[in-house]
Amino acid sequence: MIPKVHTQIIELGDGRTISLETGKLAKQAHGSVVVRMGNAMLLCTVVSNYSASPGVDFLPLTVDYREKFAAAGKYPGGFFKREARPSDDEVLTMRLVDRVLRPLFPKDYHAETQVMIQLMSHDVNVMPDALAGIGASAAIMLSDIPFETPISEVRVARINGEFVINPSRAQLVNADIDMMVGASADSVMMVEGEMDECSEEEMADAIKFAHEAIKVQCAAQIALAEAVGKKETREYETAVTDETLEKLAHDFAYQKVYDIAKAGSAKHERSAAFAEIKEAFKATFTEEELAEKGALISQYYSKAEKSAVRNLTLEEGLRLDGRKTTEIRPIWCEVDYLPSTHGSSIFTRGETQALATVTLGTSRDANILDSATFEGEERFYLHYNFPPFSTGEARPLRGTSRREVGHGNLAQRALKGMIPADCPYTVRVVSEVLESNGSSSMATVCAGTMALMDAGVQMKKPVSGIAMGLISDGDRYAVLSDILGDEDHLGDMDFKVTGTADGITACQMDIKIKGLSYEILVKALKQAREGRLHILGKITETIAQPNADVKPHSPKMITKVIPNDFIGALIGPGGKVIQELQKETGCTIVINEDPITTEGIVEILGTNQAGIDAVLAKISSLMFKPEVGSIYEVKVIKMLDFGAVVEYTEAPGNEVLLHISELAWERTDNVTDVVNMGDVFDVKYFGKDPKTRKDKVSRKALLPKPEGFVERPPRDDKRGGGRDNRGRDNRGNDRDRKPRDDRK
Repeated sequence: MIPKVHTQIIELGDGRTISLETGKLAKQAHGSVVVRMGNAMLLCTVVSNYSASPGVDFLPLTVDYREKFAAAGKYPGGFFKREARPSDDEVLTMRLVDRVLRPLFPKDYHAETQVMIQLMSHDVNVMPDALAGIGASAAIMLSDIPFETPISEVRVARINGEFVINPSRAQLVNADIDMMVGASADSVMMVEGEMDECSEEEMADAIKFAHEAIKVQCAAQIALAEAVGKKETREYETAVTDETLEKLAHDFAYQKVYDIAKAGSAKHERSAAFAEIKEAFKATFTEEELAEKGALISQYYSKAEKSAVRNLTLEEGLRLDGRKTTEIRPIWCEVDYLPSTHGSSIFTRGETQALATVTLGTSRDANILDSATFEGEERFYLHYNFPPFSTGEARPLRGTSRREVGHGNLAQRALKGMIPADCPYTVRVVSEVLESNGSSSMATVCAGTMALMDAGVQMKKPVSGIAMGLISDGDRYAVLSDILGDEDHLGDMDFKVTGTADGITACQMDIKIKGLSYEILVKALKQAREGRLHILGKITETIAQPNADVKPHSPKMITKVIPNDFIGALIGPGGKVIQELQKETGCTIVINEDPITTEGIVEILGTNQAGIDAVLAKISSLMFKPEVGSIYEVKVIKMLDFGAVVEYTEAPGNEVLLHISELAWERTDNVTDVVNMGDVFDVKYFGKDPKTRKDKVSRKALLPKPEGFVERPPRDDKRGGGRDNRGRDNRGNDRDRKPRDDRK
């Protein structure tokens, strides 16, 4: 049977379109859409169980995004030639979609739900991550799964002063703003991206531009659902409510929590005090009531606690730890803490602490990126580790989490624009989060800045970061600087902003309330700038500018360009020359070819300057080309019957034969009559000898001609009747012999 296919076209305004198609593929999924832009095609599906697992009181949502190598006509790497664990870029796309979708499911919907997005066809001019959000949302809209409203995500970039929606990767090279924005038709919900020191107003303008494009895409999803025939939302078991119990919890806990929150105690003391209130409230119930309504009791206590903490801030401008809304927690910093690393720092802000290290390497240490849609490398990259002890917990270690990938990527984007283009090193920054109570990713940015400057990386400008929050009840609002972990959980917005003294370099924003005005957003961003500058001042008090040079035990990097003709000589047969040179000097030598100039770029990395100098001398020796008519100092390194082998002293390893006839003006019978092993003298270079086709040098050409010396003209063996020194004529016949008469 021929499937009935429905398609909705979205115009992007510049000749490009996005199409949403359903009815052809994956029809057993609860919702299925193919998103196409150019030749890029993504299959997006959603399936949700019709009942929740027993005891589950949250939404078990999984968003999975994968790029199939076949989509780009490529083979996966590795032994099995099969797609395996997701790349960091795939994980980051999963997070972008998850963060926008999750808040739109009903709070009491707890059925396991899977959203799967697969790149099935790739187009080099289309970045598929910008299409994942609209595909996931459209698939849900076509299902019977309860979902509040359609959303979409777009990439917005400013290129040559103009905003562009969903640009190509090639276009992004010239962009000074690159952001992903996720939103519904009436509210911006997620922002993440990087900028080249843009202002707060410019960032807000980019978000507005993106939101206008998203409104059109949301309308297209509604039109598609109507064309297909929107399914009735499924019925599901809703949460049990008890208004009487809710009032009991509020009356018992609200004021007690309010008073403790107002006291401004430390995290552990405050948590212990809140736990005591909760236990005291639970103690007012019988065991039978606890068994029957334990989940509701905990839920309503948490609601009362949240209300008390939020109202304290809105009514009195005070926060859980006693600070005012604009106040930054105490900061202390230190650099050069670890003696053996190439650079290190500690950044501590309140109860959040990050220890950062820097390692310097060659291009061989670059992070290789090889995915279905992109091949390249990173010469600057940052890794973020968040161990359980940082929050006083003991939990299983299951490898790098999605959260660690996302936070590390944010910090990397914040710093990478400040690494100079001519930095010769591959630079790896690692942040070890040792304590966490509020934005360890921003602590990573600050610690990373100091560690880079401590390592002697000549950053253009130092970068700081701050996490901001928002509490609003519709009429009143409070913007919070440097939020705590609890304020992140209880607030209406969590946004992280990084930048220099001159502008924003990266941001990550999750907005939990509808209809946030751009005026409040800009106000929050400007308050964030004040906090960033305060933190930046603490950083520069500790280390004002990058160290002038790398540490004594750190590797020094020298880069030298050589013509391609000499690469083979430097490598040697089977790599013999370069391997022996590395062994002798203790240096690491890496040779790359510049694809544009086709010259060889030699990287020399070593801690011993003498070793680096030896490598440079070897390269100079290999590249040495004497000039005709020039005079060079040489040293005798080998004696022969017909001359001496001499070595250019300025280019060791470069040898040339000094023929016996070029030693002196007088006749020389023995080479040792004129020179001996180890003698050093000057010679003149005459270029290639036309007869021998070998280099010709002369010692006698630099000596005065003896008085009365008559130089015999060179013999011309082609002259008729001539004899050589063995009595033969120019035809090689012995003229003293009688002619042979036995030939007949």
